Amino acid sequence: MQIVRHSEQTLRTALISKNPALVSQYKNLDAGEQRLMNEALQPASDLFGPIILHSRSDWITSHPEPAQDFEEFFSDPYRRTPSPEKCSIYIQCIGSLGNTRIISEEYIKWLKGYCEAFFYGLKVKLLEPVPVSATRCSFRVNDNTQNLQIHAGHILKFLKKRKPEDAFCVVGITMIDLYPRDSWNFVFGQASLTDGVGIFSFARYGNDFYSSHYKGKVKTLQKKSSSDYSIFDNYYTPEVTSVLLLRSCKTLTHEVGHIFGVRHCQWLACLMQGSNHLEEADRRPLNLCPICLRKLQCAIGFKIVERYKALVKWIDDESADTPGVTPKHSREDNVNLPKPVEAFKEWREWIIKCLAVVQK
Repeated sequence: MQIVRHSEQTLRTALISKNPALVSQYKNLDAGEQRLMNEALQPASDLFGPIILHSRSDWITSHPEPAQDFEEFFSDPYRRTPSPEKCSIYIQCIGSLGNTRIISEEYIKWLKGYCEAFFYGLKVKLLEPVPVSATRCSFRVNDNTQNLQIHAGHILKFLKKRKPEDAFCVVGITMIDLYPRDSWNFVFGQASLTDGVGIFSFARYGNDFYSSHYKGKVKTLQKKSSSDYSIFDNYYTPEVTSVLLLRSCKTLTHEVGHIFGVRHCQWLACLMQGSNHLEEADRRPLNLCPICLRKLQCAIGFKIVERYKALVKWIDDESADTPGVTPKHSREDNVNLPKPVEAFKEWREWIIKCLAVVQK
């Protein structure tokens, strides 16, 4: 186990910069916001700790990349920034997210509500869910897991064509495993930052993914052409649990963060850390470190207090019933399932501590 610990001066430069204009920008922040962000400079802070590496297979060790401080983010000429004309995050569901239509619709509304709180100030909208056949993507059965996979690159092309005029980005979500090319085993997600589209799979976050093995239809698939999508009818979806919801929220916000131009964090324990495997992803916190928080605040313009309160409200609200967000053809069974937020309770306590610092 290795602790990645930076000096106070290094963190101060990464957070505030030495550029006089950016230093002035930081000093113009609300006093409470500065107080919270300055926690990054406190070695004994119980809010923001160092990155801890557990093995050589962890992301930072196996994927060396330059660290991005706030000044580099701010000065990046290629990063995407929302505008009054393009200020909506769209979520496109591909295939079912749950083993019933009601569960699938509630799940996507939970994710929508979480994104609205996390990217506070932007609109989050739902595109009408589509079956895999609508994407015309290639698919296969993975040799290792014996589970179905769909081609991530083909999905990105589909999303680009469906991108609405007011979209900052469109993110596809699915419970079907992904692969980026024939030579790869799998990928959790893939994005095109220039096009503002991404596709992310939550399939491997289910507790029984590696033991499910898609029995019964594998032989059928081998006999059919790759344009026959009936194999996805009634395809297995994992049981919706609090841990699955937490992992889904974590992945979705991490990847959308990349579309904003926020690169992998190497400063402090942070949502934007890279992850090579599920164990490492689970160790990542739900929160942004102050350096990445300042990046997102710069891009969107939210007040930190309002954003944290919105996140607490999302956790505390029992359902995701929001007027006007239910997809079409869902009038029957007017039922709101309780949102499984048990796994978020510890994070809720952390947010309350942050609010106490900001509002001190």
